[in-house]
Amino acid sequence: MSMLEAAHENDIELEGACEGSLACSTCHVIITDDDYYGKLPEPSDEENDMLDLAFGLTETSRLGCQVIAKPELDGLRMALPAATRNFAVDGHVPKPH
Repeated sequence: MSMLEAAHENDIELEGACEGSLACSTCHVIITDDDYYGKLPEPSDEENDMLDLAFGLTETSRLGCQVIAKPELDGLRMALPAATRNFAVDGHVPKPH
């Protein structure tokens, strides 16, 4: 189970506009403990691309849909950024190349 799924099951307001398909950054979370951050696998290139669009990016930012619950992460604490960027509803209009 991902942290995005866990948040939704527990009525925590973590957006997840793309429903975990790695197509947005609205489930951006900040891992608050460097030791736990170090236990996570490295983010994929696709996750890094989406994180580049995230509001309030930090060194320990991850997408909640990509953080999978495992026994070694028991006790993991995360913070939610003050805002998210959801281009689908925020009025972003892509410009042609």
